[in-house]
Amino acid sequence: MRSVSKKDFKDHLSRYLSEARKGVAIEICERNKPIARLVPVSAEAVIDEEEMALVAAGKLKPREQLLPDSFFSMPGPDISIEKAVAAVVADRDED
Repeated sequence: MRSVSKKDFKDHLSRYLSEARKGVAIEICERNKPIARLVPVSAEAVIDEEEMALVAAGKLKPREQLLPDSFFSMPGPDISIEKAVAAVVADRDED
């Protein structure tokens, strides 16, 4: 993690934001004591425009947390794809 003074951070904000986009975490110090951190946002935390539009339209509920890796190793449901599709279509037709 890179440390910079508050004044240097303020004077060169664009440069530090550019570094954050590249994945660099920056610690901002005042009188050599850390007061804040600028950390890059992970790709998983960014919601794309399509997802945001669906959330705004009330068609999608935003996720509250990421699924654990163990979720993907669990066995799938014991139902045919045809029955699953029919259930989704029937549910949509009810609205």
